[in-house]
Amino acid sequence: MKTEKITPAFIKRLLPPREKNTHKGDYGKLLIVAGSKGMTGAAVIAARAALKAGAGLVTLVCPDSEQPVIAACLPDVMTFPVSSKGGVFSFKAAAEILEWQKEKKYDLLLIGPGLTLKGRIPEFVVKLVQKSGLPAVIDADALNALALKGALALLKKGRPKIITPHEGEAARLLGGAVEKRSGAALRLAELSGSVVVLKGPETLVACDGRLIKNSTGGPALAKGGSGDALAGLISGLFAQAGGKKGFARQTAFESAAAGVYLHGLCGDLAARQLTGRCVLASELADFLPGAIKSVKSVKC
Repeated sequence: MKTEKITPAFIKRLLPPREKNTHKGDYGKLLIVAGSKGMTGAAVIAARAALKAGAGLVTLVCPDSEQPVIAACLPDVMTFPVSSKGGVFSFKAAAEILEWQKEKKYDLLLIGPGLTLKGRIPEFVVKLVQKSGLPAVIDADALNALALKGALALLKKGRPKIITPHEGEAARLLGGAVEKRSGAALRLAELSGSVVVLKGPETLVACDGRLIKNSTGGPALAKGGSGDALAGLISGLFAQAGGKKGFARQTAFESAAAGVYLHGLCGDLAARQLTGRCVLASELADFLPGAIKSVKSVKC
């Protein structure tokens, strides 16, 4: 099977100009469920990347005990504090989120950054993914929760989903070590019915037997929080593409590819200015304007 390569020309057509006569609702309403005691930074990095990517409205759902810290870091993001226990989401928080969503009607769910697996988090994740009815980007400990509950096949039901495992998370979902990255990505896509972003050197994006490989990024991204920035970036792009063209598998696939390429390019641009050693995950979104300008300047 041929592996395609993500190119600037491919990404350029996925970044249409924002039209003049529009408002925030035209660019997607993203609901992020993230954060826990000691890992509020993951939630902050993901939410900021989503907004920087162009999402029109972002609300971050977080444990009520951690909301003051998160709100202080994110003046552009609304927060929705829900029930917690020991600094993590309580199981009853899932019902609170689902009830809130009935009224607010957000377009897309991102779940996982900084979540942990403490308490009843695995059951919390399964309930939200199963009952929200939203297209979703599923990352980090939300993937580990699905692996613990043996609930990968649950993702086949309902609307399109993007999952973003690194190799360790992929191994847990597959129930065995990842021996060949391309095979693992395709197998995960088949078992989950989702678009799979298998992170790592030359990140792979797989869906419906199609496999594409990224060419941007490098060791500057080898720091905690980089994956959270990627999840937020993909979600911000998917929120916009879904609002414009519909939340379909194709828009999920394209948004994942665009997010992966731009995330890597942000790392490359940051490394040129800051050196590969000194780039922080929280700084990656600051290089997104330059990454987008670089892609837009490509002659197709």
